[in-house]
Amino acid sequence: MADQPGLWEQSDLLGLLGAGPRQTSPQSLDPGPHPQAGSQSSEPDSQTGDQPTPQPGSPPGPQPITLPSLSAVARRSGPTAPERILILDTETTALSPQEGICIEVGAVLFHVPSRSVLQQLSFLLPCSSNPAEGINGLPPAVTRLPQPLEAALDLFQAQLRGAEVVVAHNAAFDRQWFGQGCLPDLSLPWICSMEDIRWPAERLLKPNPSVRDLALAYGVPVWAAHRALTDCQYLVHVFERCADLEELLVAAQEPRHLYRARLSYAERHQAREAGFRWNDPVSGSWSRRLSQKELEALPFAVVRVEQELSVATLPQSA
Repeated sequence: MADQPGLWEQSDLLGLLGAGPRQTSPQSLDPGPHPQAGSQSSEPDSQTGDQPTPQPGSPPGPQPITLPSLSAVARRSGPTAPERILILDTETTALSPQEGICIEVGAVLFHVPSRSVLQQLSFLLPCSSNPAEGINGLPPAVTRLPQPLEAALDLFQAQLRGAEVVVAHNAAFDRQWFGQGCLPDLSLPWICSMEDIRWPAERLLKPNPSVRDLALAYGVPVWAAHRALTDCQYLVHVFERCADLEELLVAAQEPRHLYRARLSYAERHQAREAGFRWNDPVSGSWSRRLSQKELEALPFAVVRVEQELSVATLPQSA
């Protein structure tokens, strides 16, 4: 049996058949000189070049395929956006590993260029008590029900191997639980969708928005809260609606340092409006992590917290 033509060969053949020979109408007859048969016009058609012009009603020839998100990445010079990210969330019994444990992990492997979910996973970790049950709705007895936990942990490790970056909303909170108990230590770079991504101004979001406010700003219905996979899915739906997701992720990976605002009590509103947070993570101060570009754009003075700490630890001269 003869080999069948491939897809592109079929498309080219259809295009040629659809174009067909040019028809000559009586109105086009001109008493002036014409080029001889087999000769070519010295002036190519400015619109079609050397391609035949299809007649009305003929099937169109093959058209180029364009993927906008991939084109945006190709045009951008410098750092590129990650193609595969692992969207991650945790539910816990307390605010820190010193006070409690992680009892649920949700993870979604997401392909950025196609805005597609590749794989998603959620699993529980057993606990004897859960003081945060009123928030996350996880009774301790449910966490102790039989489940394939070892298989879930293996799949989670496989997801990590397939990702370039971890994305979490309030990453500083989620990050602290890994490397504790049976959860692996994560060596991948982290992006915080609450603090590192600067969402477009037209979304009218406050600095450091909650995942609920972020979802609503992008037209994503909020149907539940405080379950790990649910919060991951909110970010998925937001990312699906982001035409400029690649640019947001690249900017989010710029180096950032922690700064403390130098403002009087009467001027504190400037820090709040710039996204600084009071008493978190620097006690008794308005602070925020900033890139160099963001630092230069501030209308007020700041002090880098790491530099303050290093100066405070220097030995005092006699």
